[in-house]
Amino acid sequence: MPIALTLSSPSRLSAAASASASDASSGGPFAWLQELMGQVPELAQPLILVLAGAIPFFEGEGAAALGVLSGVNPVVAALAAIVGNVLCVAAVVWLGSWVRSGVVERRRRRGVGGAPAGGPGAVAGEPRAGEAAAERAGAASSLRAGGAGAGAGADAGAMAAGMPAAARVMSRDGVPESKPEKKGQQRLKRWLVKFGVPGASLLAPLALPTMFTAATLVGTGVSKSWVMLWQVIAIVAWTTAVTVVATGVLGLLRV
Repeated sequence: MPIALTLSSPSRLSAAASASASDASSGGPFAWLQELMGQVPELAQPLILVLAGAIPFFEGEGAAALGVLSGVNPVVAALAAIVGNVLCVAAVVWLGSWVRSGVVERRRRRGVGGAPAGGPGAVAGEPRAGEAAAERAGAASSLRAGGAGAGAGADAGAMAAGMPAAARVMSRDGVPESKPEKKGQQRLKRWLVKFGVPGASLLAPLALPTMFTAATLVGTGVSKSWVMLWQVIAIVAWTTAVTVVATGVLGLLRV
């Protein structure tokens, strides 16, 4: 009888070892992540994903993928990631709209209360004032530099005419100044011209985080409600797509 027990114990140990190995391999390379998330209380796991969804460059897509790969229910992971991303974008839209309204109001008061930056009789922030100021700057530069500044003044006037008043960068003397933009912002503005706010919002995650996209759209004068609507649609669409892909990848690793 003792001999039988001694002979059977190695088989039991090997069976237990193989079972633990199969359990560890069921999570694939993300078993450590699932074990780490398993140490967090179940009610706190969605809160972690909400906070992750509010991080720029990580956002809803990254938070949803993190939740799925760490063993959280895909639906719960997607909803938590969307909530975090939408809340952060809503704060950016509200803050950007508030800042822009203050700037526009300040320019309007300067134009009504006294001589604005563009000169006597001009109203700061309107296209005609910007164009006239740019033309005067170009003429003055041409006298000083032998005509080289005239082209720069004309280019500045063209930029001022083609951009919304809120999107211009005005110097103290009322002359529109060109501000260097990143490639992502340039792409976003090209998409905005070509596809409008809906298309630009849906394509924007390929170039910029949604927080930066929302700030750029609001800064160009787009209604904050219109920006918020299409940002929510884009966040839901991209987060859902990433959740589906992450769920499929995890399922393949478990096979």
